[in-house]
Amino acid sequence: MGLLSLCLPLFCGCTPFLPYSVKVQRNLEYAQVDGKPLRLDIYSPRKPMGRLPVVIWIHGGSWNSGDKNFCPIGFMAARNLAIVSIDYRLSETATFPAPFYDCKGAVRWLRANAAKYDLDADHIGLFGASAGGHLALLVATTAGHPELEGDIGGNVNFSSRVQCVCAFYPPTDLNWLVTDPQSRTNANGEVARLIGGPVEQNVNKALAASPLMYVDKMCPPVYLLHGGEDKLVPPEQSEWFYDALKRACVEAHLVIVPGKGHGIIAPPAAAQEIYDFYDRHLKTDLDTGK
Repeated sequence: MGLLSLCLPLFCGCTPFLPYSVKVQRNLEYAQVDGKPLRLDIYSPRKPMGRLPVVIWIHGGSWNSGDKNFCPIGFMAARNLAIVSIDYRLSETATFPAPFYDCKGAVRWLRANAAKYDLDADHIGLFGASAGGHLALLVATTAGHPELEGDIGGNVNFSSRVQCVCAFYPPTDLNWLVTDPQSRTNANGEVARLIGGPVEQNVNKALAASPLMYVDKMCPPVYLLHGGEDKLVPPEQSEWFYDALKRACVEAHLVIVPGKGHGIIAPPAAAQEIYDFYDRHLKTDLDTGK
């Protein structure tokens, strides 16, 4: 589950060219932890039309690598959105729930500072791939759990609830992600490093870090995309999550791309569906003038 490419098929390569209509404000500090800053970048249109709905990009990298500089969806700001790419603590620095709490802190900071950056605090969505998809789903599913809020960055009077989330090939059940007996006792595995020990000896921690455990009727709408031949994060991880959302009567969309593995590119039809998904859940009030 390494740092692999997420590319919507509207540009070539995996670091898309930003159109001139998009500007970037970099290295804005949203929190400090142990004296070290956590930062984010805001991609926005140079000529915004009203307050901008927000899509927060959460990078992948097995929870132990990557940073906000890899933001393959920054170009989407041209669609009158603010695309916010965030850093979070990696597992080599801090174990779960640290990265999850960092993501929540970023959501709260954006709401607290919405007026300063011309953001629409009532319309915030998430987008993550692989480990970033896992964190995005975890943020989205735990809004009704105050004990899982954390206090990173303060702004505790602001909500970390989001209006929708798109996740590409996300781990959703970390206990069942690691099934090989030898891997379950390995303290250096990716999940083990996230939860602070081998899965076999920390099943409760693995479950506590699993978005699937928190699905209920209060979850926001979710769009999932997964490669049918993904060996790093099997497609069942998205299928189980999708089924749980449907049982809870939550709007859910699942695209399994046949023959594709981890780090896939969204097919053209799926890319358009993703645009429509965000427009529907983040721009409705703006479009109707309400």
